[in-house]
Amino acid sequence: MPQVSENASAVHAKPSRDDIVYPAAVPFLLVHLGCLAAVWTGVTWRAAAIGVVLYVLRIFAIGAGYHRYFSHRAFSTSRGFQFVLAVLAQSSAQSSVLWWAARHRDHHLHSDTAQDIHSPRHRGFLYAHLGWIFDKRHSAVDPRRIEDFAQFPELRWLQRFEYAPAALLALACFALAGWSGLVVGFLWSTVAVYHATFCINSLAHTHGRQRYVTGDTSRNNLVLAILTMGEGWHNNHHAYQSSARQGFRPWEVDLTYYILRGLCRLGVVWDLKAPPQEILRNEHRLGARVIARSADELALRYDPETIAGAIMASLQGSDLIQLRAALAQSTQRLGQLSLPQIPSRQDLLALAEALFVQTVSVDAIVDQAHNAILSAVGARLMGATPLSAVPAAGLRA
Repeated sequence: MPQVSENASAVHAKPSRDDIVYPAAVPFLLVHLGCLAAVWTGVTWRAAAIGVVLYVLRIFAIGAGYHRYFSHRAFSTSRGFQFVLAVLAQSSAQSSVLWWAARHRDHHLHSDTAQDIHSPRHRGFLYAHLGWIFDKRHSAVDPRRIEDFAQFPELRWLQRFEYAPAALLALACFALAGWSGLVVGFLWSTVAVYHATFCINSLAHTHGRQRYVTGDTSRNNLVLAILTMGEGWHNNHHAYQSSARQGFRPWEVDLTYYILRGLCRLGVVWDLKAPPQEILRNEHRLGARVIARSADELALRYDPETIAGAIMASLQGSDLIQLRAALAQSTQRLGQLSLPQIPSRQDLLALAEALFVQTVSVDAIVDQAHNAILSAVGARLMGATPLSAVPAAGLRA
């Protein structure tokens, strides 16, 4: 059972393994297989109606509860309604509220880097969609990541009995509509909620449009926004994570936010956080982490080994010695030399404008990428093999 563990750091320190099926994955697989039982139970109108209602309720609870409240604290509420959100979201059988929120915070900390637990860029689409939940390395989390909510004993109880809400809901569906209510009402809606949620990890990082530079592949996707009641505006969310509203434009439908607004008028929730105007106008300065990740993406379009080899192939022995003497003082001196193999800052600016959407921080991204390229090429020139051993090579851009 996934749990908040004091040994979480040790889990991450272990070598990578490709365990696919272990006991915690069995309920997930059984829910999918159970859907086939509709061949025998049939599909009644009552069961279908229960399924639709449960899909809407639980998608809202995951978006508003697991995601916007427990993961990002995008609004405030009472301890009582906090528990209601947790129970309703946990009835979707997507592990406990503490585990879900802690893992999601990890995702934002390392989004689309090698440390991201479900990045399509590094582990592929299927792993990002559902493969990661079968990986033993993700069963425990660092308790420090969720200590703000782990202080509540009722949430720790839900952590201990993570499948209790789902089991009780399944029994209620059976009581209301018999076997069809259990299979169609509960199991079908649970599987639909599973994959609608998982699509945010996979499709929302591969298909759609980017309005903001976020240092990752998050995208806005209208279809996903409709299916998940607003979670599909994923690039907006990554641009300003603590917003209770994820559809930043009037035409960006965000049903979860509309319901939260209604609950706010009733006094059930309050302090709904909203993105500042500079975010809405895309005039904000990017954070250091986003600039660094974007600069890395830009710099990786150039191969320092190839550039260094091309420079060595074009220089005579004495010129190479002089170049190394200059680089011994600072590898950044490469930028002061007129070497055609080194991409100019203007080259990088043109590439950045082609790669990224508009941002006022483009100069900071370009400068950091340019410095990274100069340092990487300079380091290779300083430790390069003799000129005769280096083949002529072109620049890869």
